Amino acid sequence: MCAQSFDDSIEQNHANAIEKATAGVTFGHWIDGKTVPASSGKWFETSDPAVGKPIADVAQGRRGDIVDAVSAARSAFDTTWGETTPRERATVVREWVGDLREHTEELALLESLDTGKPLAHAREEIEDAFEYLEYYVSVAQAHEGSHLPYGSDNHVYIRNEPYGVAGQILPWNYPLNLFGWKVGAALAAGNTVVCKPSEEAPLSITRAVQLSANTLPDGVLNVVNGYGTEAGAPLTEHADVDKLSFTGSVPVGKQVMRAAAEHVTPVTLELGGKSPFIVFPDADIEQAAETSAAGIFYNAGQSCDACSRLLVHEAVREEFTDAFLDAAGMWEPGDPLADGTKMGPLTFAEQHEKVADYVATGKAEGATLIKGGQEPGGGPAAGQFMQPTVFDDVDNDMRIAQEEIFGPVQTIIGFSDYAEAIELANDIDYGLAAGVATSDAATAHRAAADIQAGSIWINEYHGGGPGIPFGGFKSSGIGRECAKEALDEYTHTKSVNIALGDPQV
Repeated sequence: MCAQSFDDSIEQNHANAIEKATAGVTFGHWIDGKTVPASSGKWFETSDPAVGKPIADVAQGRRGDIVDAVSAARSAFDTTWGETTPRERATVVREWVGDLREHTEELALLESLDTGKPLAHAREEIEDAFEYLEYYVSVAQAHEGSHLPYGSDNHVYIRNEPYGVAGQILPWNYPLNLFGWKVGAALAAGNTVVCKPSEEAPLSITRAVQLSANTLPDGVLNVVNGYGTEAGAPLTEHADVDKLSFTGSVPVGKQVMRAAAEHVTPVTLELGGKSPFIVFPDADIEQAAETSAAGIFYNAGQSCDACSRLLVHEAVREEFTDAFLDAAGMWEPGDPLADGTKMGPLTFAEQHEKVADYVATGKAEGATLIKGGQEPGGGPAAGQFMQPTVFDDVDNDMRIAQEEIFGPVQTIIGFSDYAEAIELANDIDYGLAAGVATSDAATAHRAAADIQAGSIWINEYHGGGPGIPFGGFKSSGIGRECAKEALDEYTHTKSVNIALGDPQV
């Protein structure tokens, strides 16, 4: 399949879409139930990566805005939300989700423009976010305490109580989807929230929170936009934030941990990945090729759990490589607003430059570039497009095999037997996800046990969803999201022990 052709109409189409998506909307902070400008009076610009044109001005938050938002969240927790029952919270959140669903197309267009992801993918991911919001409030109603049969002279039971104010720092690659992961769990457990979206993609989150005006009580959900050093850091350092959750890079995750340590604030961290996909010789080669191509090229490779290391048995390496190149050809980039586009541009210029630098690094390290490695021809000069890129003859100690590229770059590494496959899979600092392609049940179960990663997907990839825990081993993070375990991340466990004396009757 040839790359989708670009023409001059893409710029006009995007200009029209930007006007439609932003008409009548001010992207300020959302604090205590209303839109407010930045206390600094400053705004920053977010841009469309497909055409390099500005979309909207966004309030540039600083420490004072964080202080105001945390204060609003604390007041809401102490006076309203912290006293609600799970059933009451479920009713409110479901009403909000109903309002959000009426604006699905608006939110999807904003997210597609802001991130560069295909409009169809943005729509699906946003609908997933709604499912997470509804899932958490459903599970929270069954998040029971327990009675412990400790002895006849004691009555011992366990209570689950919300922390209070949850501070959440969100990434730019799946803005509203991960908003559903984090905000859904925090609110369902009875916490209030101060959320800091990424400065690279703040629009869909800001608009979704504005749409809570008719449902959520003031102060329950707050958003402060801005840069990490000016708004994110003050949120992680705030003494009145009771719980922190962060998704992003390992270096920034470590900064969040250091800041949290000052006040012994519990943290959930979902960090980077360099996930393997192991192709055993008994695999369905065509299926494995198509599955792993989607695993790396979906969202232009900008996924923490992207399968960016293909570990292929030498007996099928040539056959698989040919099949994978065919599958990669189905992911040529195109206009994210056009029907049928499967891969859009990288989200911002610095990310495009980073990926291009890694391609150069792979060549310098001696890997063989067998596909891509450059921008597609005919695209807008300002767009951040990158072709699906594949390196063969990769050693596992090369930088392109060890470091998270976060772009549409695949590496192919050979192995000779099961033990070597597992050794290569685990020879990495990360442990977020892994894929296994095999027709043998014993191989599948043994590999699932032996691979050091939080999610193992057999003969599929990106096999998650509401109710399936997601999180990492090693440098990939701390804690679990997406499932009932996430409610534990947002609640204290309190044990109550009552001495029972003899009846006085």
